[in-house]
Amino acid sequence: MGIDDLLTEVETLENGFLNSDESKGLFTVKPANKWIELAKTRPIPKMLFGELWFENELCILFADTNLGKSILAVQIGNSISKGEFINGFTLEAIKQPILYFDFELSDKQFENRYSINFDQHYNFDDNFIRVEINPDADIPANETFESYLNNSLERSIIDTDAKILIIDNLTYLKNETEKSKDALPLMKHLKALKSKYGLSILALAHTPKRDLTKPITRNDLAGSKMLINFVVICFSIGESNTDKQLRYIKQIKARNTEIIYDTENVAVCQIDKPHNFLEFEFVDYGNENEHLRQVSKEDKEMLESNIIELKSSNPNISFGDIAKQLGTNKMKVKRTLDKYSKS
Repeated sequence: MGIDDLLTEVETLENGFLNSDESKGLFTVKPANKWIELAKTRPIPKMLFGELWFENELCILFADTNLGKSILAVQIGNSISKGEFINGFTLEAIKQPILYFDFELSDKQFENRYSINFDQHYNFDDNFIRVEINPDADIPANETFESYLNNSLERSIIDTDAKILIIDNLTYLKNETEKSKDALPLMKHLKALKSKYGLSILALAHTPKRDLTKPITRNDLAGSKMLINFVVICFSIGESNTDKQLRYIKQIKARNTEIIYDTENVAVCQIDKPHNFLEFEFVDYGNENEHLRQVSKEDKEMLESNIIELKSSNPNISFGDIAKQLGTNKMKVKRTLDKYSKS
C-alpha cells in the first residue's frame, strides 16, 4: 500500500469518526457552515408548477369533490412529461417521465376526458405513465391490501425510474384519512419514499363539506392537524360563486418561496375543453373574497333551523358532527342552540 492509499484511508477513517460524532441519537449535529457546505452540493429545486410545487417536495392539492382536482393534476403531469409550461405557471424542470396513479377514473372515463366523443384522441407523451389498480390481482396471503398497494407503488417507481409521482388520491391509499391517527403513517410512508428515491410527489386529497362563505384555510384539509405538518407545499382549488365554470387556486403553505397566491392574489382559471383536452385555463389574478358566497338573511335563518332540527332529532349528536354535516363551525352551532334554549 502506497503513501497516497494510506492518506486516503486515514481521511476516510477521520470522516467516519466525524460523522459518528455528529450523530446524536435522533439528531445530526453540525456547525451551520458545514450544513451550508453540504447543501451547496445539492441542486436547487426547480419549479414543477409555478411557485405551487417544487422538485423533491411532497405537495398536497386539496379541494371539495367535483372541483377539478384530477383535471388539474393530469394537466400538470402532462406539462412535465412534455416539458411544456401551463400558461400562467412557470415550469423549470426538464422533460421527464411521470407516474400518475389514477384511483379515480376507469380507462374509459379517462379516454372520454381526452378525446372528442371517444374520437380524435389527445396524444400524450410516452413519458406520461398512467397506473391503475388491477382488479384481478391476487393479494398475497401474508400482506394486507394497504401493504401490497404500497409495495406495488414502490416497485413501479423502481421499474420506471420516474422521479415525479402524482397520486389521485390519498383516500385510496389509506381509508379515513380525515382521522388524524390514520394520516400519520400514510404521510410517513410517502416521505420515506420521497427521501429514498429523490421523488417529487403531488398527492390529491378531498375536503369535508366546508363553509363556502369563508376563505379556504389549512383547517379545510381532511386530517389537516397531521397532514399539514408533513408537507412542505400545499395548495387548494376553490369554486367561484360568480361563475360555476370558474375556479381559483390558492396557496396554503410554502417553504421554498413566499406565499404568492394568497387571499388577495388567487389564480383564477376556467375549466374548458377547447379541443380534446380537458384543462384549467388561466384567466387572471383576483381576490378570493370576490368568489365567496355571500350570506343572505334567508341563508342564516335556514342554517339555524337546520341546526335546531338536527339536534332535536338526535339529542346525543355533538356540536362537531352538526357543524360537519352543515358545513359550518362548532361555535356557530353552540351559539344557535344556546339562543334557542333561552327562547
